[in-house]
Amino acid sequence: MLHRDAIRKGSPPMPAETFRDEWGIPHLRADSADELAFLQGFNAATDRSWQIEMERWRSEGRTAEMLGADGLEWDRFARRTRLDDTARRCFANLDAATRGWCSAYVEGINHALAAGLRNAPEFRDTDTVPASWKPWTPLGVFLVHHILFGTFPNKLWRAHVTQTLGAGAVELFSIEAPVWAGSNAWAAAGSLTQSGSPLIAGDPHRLMELPGVYQQVRLACPEFDVVGLAFPGVPGIPHFGHSGTAAWAVTNAMADYQDLYSEQLRREGDVVLALGPDGARPVLVQHEETILVRGSAAETVEVIETERGPVISGGVEGGALSLRTPARVAGTLGFEALLPLLRSRSADDVETALEAWVEPVNCVLAADSQGGVRQLVAGKVPVRSRENRVRPVPAWSTEHQWTGGWEDLPGTPVPGLAVNANDRDSGGGDRLGLEFAPAHRARRIRQLLEEGGTGLDAAYMERIHMDSLLGSWPVFRALLQGLTPRSEADPASATGPLSATARALRARLLEWDGQMRADSGDAAVFAAWRSALVTALAAAPALNRLAAANSYAPLFAPWLNPVARVGFALETLLAKGPAYGIDVTGAASRALEETATAAPSGTWGGSHTVLPLHALADHGTAGAASVPTVPLTRLSGDTACVLSTESLPGLTDRSFRGPVARYVWDLENRANSRWVVPFGASGLPENPHFASQLPLWAAGDFIPIITAWEQLTKENHDPR
Repeated sequence: MLHRDAIRKGSPPMPAETFRDEWGIPHLRADSADELAFLQGFNAATDRSWQIEMERWRSEGRTAEMLGADGLEWDRFARRTRLDDTARRCFANLDAATRGWCSAYVEGINHALAAGLRNAPEFRDTDTVPASWKPWTPLGVFLVHHILFGTFPNKLWRAHVTQTLGAGAVELFSIEAPVWAGSNAWAAAGSLTQSGSPLIAGDPHRLMELPGVYQQVRLACPEFDVVGLAFPGVPGIPHFGHSGTAAWAVTNAMADYQDLYSEQLRREGDVVLALGPDGARPVLVQHEETILVRGSAAETVEVIETERGPVISGGVEGGALSLRTPARVAGTLGFEALLPLLRSRSADDVETALEAWVEPVNCVLAADSQGGVRQLVAGKVPVRSRENRVRPVPAWSTEHQWTGGWEDLPGTPVPGLAVNANDRDSGGGDRLGLEFAPAHRARRIRQLLEEGGTGLDAAYMERIHMDSLLGSWPVFRALLQGLTPRSEADPASATGPLSATARALRARLLEWDGQMRADSGDAAVFAAWRSALVTALAAAPALNRLAAANSYAPLFAPWLNPVARVGFALETLLAKGPAYGIDVTGAASRALEETATAAPSGTWGGSHTVLPLHALADHGTAGAASVPTVPLTRLSGDTACVLSTESLPGLTDRSFRGPVARYVWDLENRANSRWVVPFGASGLPENPHFASQLPLWAAGDFIPIITAWEQLTKENHDPR
């Protein structure tokens, strides 16, 4: 391969090379950061060709054009939200160095296309082809991954609860309960490790996309040599990396940084007016866009942007909601942080690099080989009314406008242990957010770390990932204890009679250790009772109206499903439900009776299996027959475990969301670090590394990070 500058200036060629370890993980080496970006783009285009093109179509609102009418819901949202326009705006505002670096990445993708190397069976099966990328496309891909990662869909749910049950019922669901977002990360200072150097470990929890949302990669040039997890289609290593002397990891801070505004729109001739604090004013953007639909007639969508933001729901006819985000307001996503992050040599460097970060807002743990460990929150959270965090607020109200300032975000040194698990303590608390994850995972990880004493090592960190103790089990156990049948000796001692089979089931569960192991029959029985309890509560007279139709797009159905919401809020509903007329003990008894009549005879792993999500599965008319499969994989863990293989009680035991990567970063010796992903390095189903890591991931095993180039295999192909 020839260095681009060498070609342009006629100087001697400089090599850029791709190596692979035995798991097919790419190790990329080049002469400069820009040439390395070119090589990373080229690699993403060959290893993950279909995946990155699908994300490009999503960012441009063109999935229906390529795959048919099943893509219309997303495309309407992408067009109305102005994802591609935001990507263009943020790219134009980049500094020259970052803009050139991102452009080099896109050049690599486009070179793979020109060389005829962007072959993937999904293109053949859907009769589609990839096309050239624009310089801003990687920013659009990043937006696709994160536009629904924030808090605004939860505000739609709270608005629905308010409209159907009243504002007071919101507290039943506005609880310590994450939806579609989460992760674990923990760090130990050198004073607590066997080597005397810090350790960082963790696992991001996302949808179990196939191929995986993260790509293991090594990026090396004279300026830096970093191993980490990249987003295919996005340059650099934004979230989890190890530079040799510094390492970093992120979790979702659960900060509230996206707002919805109820807009009053009206037409006057050809002009749309929006009512704001200063009266009715013309909207900033008003035009129509045509969405081409494969196999069907095209659709026209009206795009409107007010002074608050793009209108994403409703319109002039009523029900208009606009979305305001830091990236749209500030004209930056924070990509200015990515190159400095790769160049980081210390925890302080990581913190300095992330001062430019915008969204999503992340909790960050950073450590270095000199012993420094820091905990911080990175991103931009607007200063505004706390009410903005709860539900859509009136666009015409002065008190709900953004002030133009950003919240000061915490950052502190870590003298011993730090644990981030989307909990209130690690995420900045009430000042930054409204809902956080239950403290179960954070407490359990800290407990396990403290039990390790001062001899912590990478192997010990590795084992923590697989802890399957259900953090919420004490709450359910207490509920079961309260279902003791009425006795003749003390008729007031209990809540009501249970059948003999229900009593036996209750006794069995009370003996259970709370471990959600794949081989546990008791865990399967507990899960069946919990699901029956969720179903019973969702059908309770005080809650069943939540199943009524709402005015929001089907795209938001996962956030508006009442059974799923009851499952997420179950602990709070058990505690607060009686005050709202919900018969919790009656529902628990009925669920116990129901489960006792048909208790599962198998194990938790029999129903708790990995549910891989491939993009084509949502486009049945375009080639669902070509959706690749992976072997049936039984899983331990569950939502409230450190091993957070999430299920949806009342809907499915299968895990559609969970640890999409695991890693341990050793600051004493990077070669002692380790990682694993659920599927594999390749996005090509016929490749032996499409799902080669799945058995290891399910068993809790890791693969080593190879740092010696001579232990890797060099690829012979020449990208140029």
